[in-house]
Amino acid sequence: MPWIILVLAGLFEIGWAIGLKYTEGFTRLWPSIGTVAAMVISLGLLGVAMKSLPVGTAYAIWVGVGAVGTAILGIVLLGEPANAGRLASLALIVAGIVGLKLASAG
Repeated sequence: MPWIILVLAGLFEIGWAIGLKYTEGFTRLWPSIGTVAAMVISLGLLGVAMKSLPVGTAYAIWVGVGAVGTAILGIVLLGEPANAGRLASLALIVAGIVGLKLASAG
């Protein structure tokens, strides 16, 4: 269950990272409220997951899920470049996430 909670925390991290773009510097009310809510939920779920997972593993996976998801949504939603180097780098992050999960005893 902590792994599911950790992945959910990462998904909420994606939500707040993308949400930051839509807040326009926290000048738009509803995107700002949604972004702050996603931040609180993401950190709360990360804290719950860390109760039973190693801190380094949990944090690295949380950041990795957030980074990969945010980059993919940046490509899909915001028209950011999807060149070979960028996609290969994202694949390396995913490989690291999988490696940390496999190497973890939780």
